[in-house]
Amino acid sequence: MLLSVIVPMYNEEEIAAKTYTTLVDVLKDLEYELLFINDGSTDKTREILENLIPEDSPHKVLSFSRNFGHQAAFSAGLNHAQGDAVVIIDGDLQDPPELILEMLSKWREGYHVVYAQRRKRQGESWFKLITARWFYRILNSLTSIKIPVDTGDFRLMDRAVVDNINRLPERSRFLRGLVCWVGFKHTGIQYDRAKREAGTTKYPLRKMMGLAIDGITSFSTAPLKFSLVLGMWATAISFALGVWSFAQKLLHPTTTTDGWASIIIAVVFLGGVQLITIGILGEYIGRIYEEIKQRPLYILDKSSRGKKYDMDS
Repeated sequence: MLLSVIVPMYNEEEIAAKTYTTLVDVLKDLEYELLFINDGSTDKTREILENLIPEDSPHKVLSFSRNFGHQAAFSAGLNHAQGDAVVIIDGDLQDPPELILEMLSKWREGYHVVYAQRRKRQGESWFKLITARWFYRILNSLTSIKIPVDTGDFRLMDRAVVDNINRLPERSRFLRGLVCWVGFKHTGIQYDRAKREAGTTKYPLRKMMGLAIDGITSFSTAPLKFSLVLGMWATAISFALGVWSFAQKLLHPTTTTDGWASIIIAVVFLGGVQLITIGILGEYIGRIYEEIKQRPLYILDKSSRGKKYDMDS
């Protein structure tokens, strides 16, 4: 049995060496390969990893030509992994590599996907904790695909799951959702997530918002229906206000008012509804635009380490 472990890296020079040695120590009794995906790092991450991995090792460093993002890095790893079981794990050691052994035990019991579910998250702001907690609950309420709450990308997948994900052609990927979409038998393992030992988070608010939008628009058309309902409510409210104004004029013909406040409120309200609706439509049209271009998810430069490896596969 061959185990593949995919580790994306982006500017992780402070912890890259420790991540490598920790994984090697945890997995020393297994037949395995490590796939480090260097996501266009601008520091010494690539050099550190290439110097650590022996020439005759099955482990590899796959370097992107530029930064293509976290989801693209995981996709590249899944494309190149050879294992019967595949683990994806971040390279910052917040997710404990020791949990991989427990995941393998569950996999041998017959589970096709074993995901790590967080009980606690140390070293993270209250804002990130609240938004992460509610994101999956909102997403699950909008879609028919149920994604386990409080989970990240850290998980083990059977070969059958990986092969089916690799067949999916879409570009704007939300892998946590795709893993659930393909089905098979899932189970979870709970753990406490540690704080970062070194470096800084590579998921600021902007990227978190982008990932959330990808997740919702990839698996739900509810925002489109929401814009329709919002437009109907706006029309109903405007009609009601019109009827009320007409009735006031009939019942109290001597009442005068300049009407500036009501006009401004109505214009701002209707304008906001229109902008929200256009924005939602634009998000979906933008996804269609990205898909029809059929550009690759990532581009590898000619960098590898370990045994001879076909970089064009």
